Amino acid sequence: MKLLVLGGTVFLGRHVVAEALAAGHDVTIFTRGQTNPGLFPDAERLIGDRDGNLDALHRQTWDGVIDTSGFVPRIVRQSGELLRDAVGRYVFVSSISAYADLSRPYDESAVTGKLDDPSSEEVSLYYGPLKAACERVLDELYGDRTTLIRAGLIGGPYDQTDRFTYWPVRIAEDGDVLAPGTPDAPVQFIDARDLARWMIELAAEGPGGPINATGPATPLTMGDLLDRLISAIGTNCRLHWIDSEVLMEEGVQPWTELPLWLPDPDYAGLPLANIDRARAAGLDLRPVEQTAIDTLEWARTAGEQRPTLSREKERELLAKYAGT
Repeated sequence: MKLLVLGGTVFLGRHVVAEALAAGHDVTIFTRGQTNPGLFPDAERLIGDRDGNLDALHRQTWDGVIDTSGFVPRIVRQSGELLRDAVGRYVFVSSISAYADLSRPYDESAVTGKLDDPSSEEVSLYYGPLKAACERVLDELYGDRTTLIRAGLIGGPYDQTDRFTYWPVRIAEDGDVLAPGTPDAPVQFIDARDLARWMIELAAEGPGGPINATGPATPLTMGDLLDRLISAIGTNCRLHWIDSEVLMEEGVQPWTELPLWLPDPDYAGLPLANIDRARAAGLDLRPVEQTAIDTLEWARTAGEQRPTLSREKERELLAKYAGT
């Protein structure tokens, strides 16, 4: 298969390119050439800018495209219109944040969000509605030839957001560990490599339409996750569960300082995505232990990532509320 990847040198896109090359596909990467320019010498590299400089994409055709870097509908429209007659299928990495109501469980039939101001392009403020607007652009242009991947939290090697990485790194340090909320809180996430491998298959065969993409295959709670990481990594951590209201009063930021912790009832359904359609379409998910161990191995050589809960702040909270 001839595969075009919009992006491909940072995290999810990097795994897409690596998996595609390993599978023997003919891969073209379209980037600005600024991040990891030496990666993937076996792939064709096209240099440009999604916002106004798509010249390098002219005069070629591909069987499929995987768009890992589309956030603004105006910009997604540019590549979508240009590639409409040049690709067979357009696979777009959207987000479960595209749903309008994340307070309860949901499947692909749930309503997606809309921008109050359609001209807004503030991704940091309107990430979910902007992703939903991008989906509508591609649905207009491609119909059943577009697959809209509504991904949950993505973890694995090369994740610079620390949204999953925090937990295997913290568990590996051993000792007293602050665990947020209650152990029975549900959690969902997906390994970037599983998502990448599956999207390559979708780029060749479909199906089209929206698909929730997260894991694991069976329900998982925060308590189960941390216990499994402790066992897999081989430490003697002591978990101290501190109530969500207490942590909120202390100013601890959900999701960012303590990943996977979602005390706000408006987001109670976020880790309850129905993934039946993805599983029926061939999504295979590796054990969470493998994701954790591989992520930890990468993190030990990657240097400091995005700030999460500092160890000093964790010690202060444990001393105050857990008597450690």
